Amino acid sequence: MEEAVGKLWHRLITRAAGVSHPAAVVRLREVERTAGVLFRALGGDPGLRVAAAPVDEHRARRSFIARVAGAGSHAALARMDAATLRLPPEIAAFPERELNRDLYLWLAALAAARQGLPPAETLEGESELQRNQRATLTVLASWPGMAPRYQRLVEAYAPRRLGTRMPPAERAREEAIVAALRGPGSVTALPPVPAGTPPAAPVLLWLAGDEAAPAPFPRNRGGNPEQAPGGSTQPGEDSERHAHRAERVELPKEKNGLMMVFRAESLLAVTEFLKLNRPTDDEPDPNAADAARDLDKLALAEDREKVASKVRFDLDLPSDAEDDVVLCAGIPQPEWDYRKRILLPDHVRVIEMAARNAPPGPLPAPLQATARRLRQQFAALQPGRRWLRGQPEGSELDVDAAVRAQTDRHCGRQPSEQLYLSLETRERDLACLVLADLSLSTDAWVSSQARVIDVIRDALLLFGEALGATGDAFALAGFSSVRRDKVRFHRLKDFGERFDNRIRGRILALKPGYYTRLGAAIRRATKLLEAQPASRRILLILSDGKPNDLDLYDGRYGIEDTRAAIVEARRAGLAPFCVTIDREGASYLPHLFGPAGFTVIRKPEELPSRLPLFYAQLTR
Repeated sequence: MEEAVGKLWHRLITRAAGVSHPAAVVRLREVERTAGVLFRALGGDPGLRVAAAPVDEHRARRSFIARVAGAGSHAALARMDAATLRLPPEIAAFPERELNRDLYLWLAALAAARQGLPPAETLEGESELQRNQRATLTVLASWPGMAPRYQRLVEAYAPRRLGTRMPPAERAREEAIVAALRGPGSVTALPPVPAGTPPAAPVLLWLAGDEAAPAPFPRNRGGNPEQAPGGSTQPGEDSERHAHRAERVELPKEKNGLMMVFRAESLLAVTEFLKLNRPTDDEPDPNAADAARDLDKLALAEDREKVASKVRFDLDLPSDAEDDVVLCAGIPQPEWDYRKRILLPDHVRVIEMAARNAPPGPLPAPLQATARRLRQQFAALQPGRRWLRGQPEGSELDVDAAVRAQTDRHCGRQPSEQLYLSLETRERDLACLVLADLSLSTDAWVSSQARVIDVIRDALLLFGEALGATGDAFALAGFSSVRRDKVRFHRLKDFGERFDNRIRGRILALKPGYYTRLGAAIRRATKLLEAQPASRRILLILSDGKPNDLDLYDGRYGIEDTRAAIVEARRAGLAPFCVTIDREGASYLPHLFGPAGFTVIRKPEELPSRLPLFYAQLTR
């Protein structure tokens, strides 16, 4: 009973405070794609990803009833840094859902306009007040269609800022902010307020100050590949993200002395700083995400102990006697550094490899029925013989063409001389290379029966069976990486090889590798495919996550290098296409492959049967 009354009181007092309107809430995941498309269409940096903004305490004055309700003390403000456009995780500022959605779109347009302004440091003395007004004027002048949406937002938002009782100095400040919203460019500075006055509440229609990209947190070189920042998203992972403010702190020093005085209530405080050697199969705390979400800041500490991490990393790499067979000393490849905007020559080394223990094997029994069906479907794509009508020469007379020529002659027209039928065989002038991601993230389970690597093996096997029925030239390869000097490129099937039990054995021997340096692998695959004489060459990429590696090849650096490699492939006459099982693929793949250059498979177990069908659609 007490809990029910408490919930009822919370709903009533929160509704009376009028700070938010939960019934009209719009969440970022609902408009993330639309806001991203609008931001890029209006000239925003296409490399920026859209993500949730952190929720910060603003310490502005609140009404009495808001303080009683404990509401309105925090706000998530839209902001930009060098790699991310951050928008509020949800907006419930207005009672109408349409207005909350319009606010998301307005913030995306304002962010695009702010990117076109000169950097803040070049304009001495320009405040965020002036900068947001200039960006607002740019939006309204460049895209007049945004003006009605902006006016509706201002008229709904202005009474909210002036509706509470406040001292005269604070009211003058609020009136200046409202005047800047209603007449952008009319306010150059806010009126002064006495010392000790609470700061002004954040303006929801403006962006917070531009931020520099956060420096990458130093991490041990021997960290667990599965936990590398920017790594692949595991299938089934919750797609809703929450951003947090973070601060770097020193790792608490261990105290190895005896505990002379013990109090039971101090047990939890002590165990917070104990390093526990938890087994790898220990289940994570299901409440950890909720606890982190309630924190204002997350504290990050660097563990500078090197010995354990180095041993763990060495154990991850097999010895040369147990590793795959190296086929070449290394092929140098360039890499694009988007920060310097230069192509670094011979920056990466690709090492071609083959499985050491890959005995020939037949197609697994569970795949035989599907393979038989695919062979029947793809047999219809085989080149056949056909009669070509109206040819200048041929083996037989084209009766229809002869009748038309005789009719034209009697009518006084010039008759055609193309009067023959020619029997010709039309070949499918195609070549395809399938490049499969073999990073350590493929060791994740997609179901109780199969891992990602198992799904990739089955997809390559069925793809080979299907293309064997068409006679098209195709090759299969896989890749993973350990820093830039060791990009492992596995040659599974070359263009001149038959798809037989020997090739099936190589595919069945595939195992998860290390990291995902996708740009170097695409450049090597481009060279192999470019050497084929076919008039149409397709590069089909199987991926399960973003590009990443140990040596800072993650985040936007890896994405921009991959994009540069794809642009190079298109210039070479190739048609790249990506098939991914990454549920977040739609947030970054349009920047890499374009809106029609990729597909996201929501159920990874469907990849084996759908991959050949994607090829059939691409070559139709």
